[in-house]
Amino acid sequence: MTALTLSTSSAASLRADAIVIGVAKGEKGPIVASGAEDVDKAFDGKLAAVLETLGASGGEGEVTKLPAPSGFKAPVVLAVGLGENPGKGENFDAETLRRAAGAAARALSGSAKGAFALPVTDAADAAAVAEGALLGAYTFTAYRTDGGKKKAADDKSAPLAEVALLGTKPRDKAFKAAAERATALAAEVNRARDLVNTPSNDLTPASFAAAAQSAAKEHGLKVEVLDEKALTKGGYGGLIGVGKGSENPPRLVKLSYTHPKAKQHLAFVGKGITYDSGGISLKPAGHNETMKCDMSGAAAVLGAVVAASRLGLKVNVTGWLALAENMPSGSATRPGDVLRMYSGKTVEVLNTDAEGRLVLADALTRACEEKPDAIVDVATLTGAMVVALGNRTFAVMANTDAFRDTVHETALEAGEQCWPMPMPKELRKSMDSPVADMANIGERAGGGLVAGLFLKEFIGEGIDWAHLDIAGPAFHESAPFGYTPKGGTGSGLRTLVRLAERAAGGGLA
Repeated sequence: MTALTLSTSSAASLRADAIVIGVAKGEKGPIVASGAEDVDKAFDGKLAAVLETLGASGGEGEVTKLPAPSGFKAPVVLAVGLGENPGKGENFDAETLRRAAGAAARALSGSAKGAFALPVTDAADAAAVAEGALLGAYTFTAYRTDGGKKKAADDKSAPLAEVALLGTKPRDKAFKAAAERATALAAEVNRARDLVNTPSNDLTPASFAAAAQSAAKEHGLKVEVLDEKALTKGGYGGLIGVGKGSENPPRLVKLSYTHPKAKQHLAFVGKGITYDSGGISLKPAGHNETMKCDMSGAAAVLGAVVAASRLGLKVNVTGWLALAENMPSGSATRPGDVLRMYSGKTVEVLNTDAEGRLVLADALTRACEEKPDAIVDVATLTGAMVVALGNRTFAVMANTDAFRDTVHETALEAGEQCWPMPMPKELRKSMDSPVADMANIGERAGGGLVAGLFLKEFIGEGIDWAHLDIAGPAFHESAPFGYTPKGGTGSGLRTLVRLAERAAGGGLA
């Protein structure tokens, strides 16, 4: 992973491949942002004019390269757009800094070192720049024929090797903590991205469980894996029902992080469908190619629990990974079959492509048995939510308005785009079944909300619960932007970590 260092060096004196500066949009043209004073001075105060001549406007994510001034140790200045200049006396917000740093880091692929001289007024700004740069530097190299092992100097697609943050205080506790958090958080987001990007012929429920066991061993977590025999014996009808059509049987993984001073217990539950063909209700052509990403929720949960451990948060966190492969075969669950869930409820399966809610239902019921203070599930659950909110925004639903608002606010703090969604009671009736307690689908209109109502049926009394439908932002198929790469994104993970931090700091209320 890309290294991160804090530096007090000037932009002129630090040896690097490029100096990264910020440029904002002003009323009369681009404005050089704070942090780049040394660079602007070397251009006799005319850097903004030079950038404008080169076509720079300061637009968000815009990247402009120019030769560094004489006497600088770095050969290149890279100006990255910050968007609209904030009002007088105001600073750029954290997400603006994250995205700018990410765009710059991507532009420096193949470089050994980038000196980031973006606007940093305090440790919070440093945290945002560090996080954006480390996330933006990500590349997935596991399946390259060279193994992704070329030196950066020989491989122009290799991630930026080192990020040096200028204008920081390396010995200051707040700055050190910000750097440590950014490093841990980015490492776990990138772990999740790697899992999402791994093809399904290599990432099966069993190999995903093994990856979780390896991470648990490395970071001091307790881990328990239920295989297909244990799941059958335990009555996990949802997981067994979804996975029975595949040669790769299902798993339920429990990861536990505990702190001796914890006062709250959070449970995170992730949908982990390592490949989703739709089962007997086979997906149409053109909808299968990216279905390796249907385990993004479980990847986010794994990374979040590990991050809580790496950060030493004073909260207990339990992660549940509901892992299965949804395939059509002679043994697969058929439309019309009835499954008896771990909770004891019976569910008529009218559509085998509505499988995520079935594995989540078992995991949610199991999580409720431990009576945590709150449960949050994360899932690429419905195409309906992509239609509703697009490809960059996930939905937040909950069993109380107060907890929904808390999760929504927390996600925005973490820099993740989301939107609160309702859970209309009248939609529940559409899941009534003549042969079972309920069906696994209901009305098509509001399908994402129906899925949330299905999950709500498996939440115990008195437990705050929220559901994150990350179907849109979990897998990015267009060109990279900001710190978001093409492919797996790690969506939802930063929200979970921020929730754990809030719980550790005195509660989620």
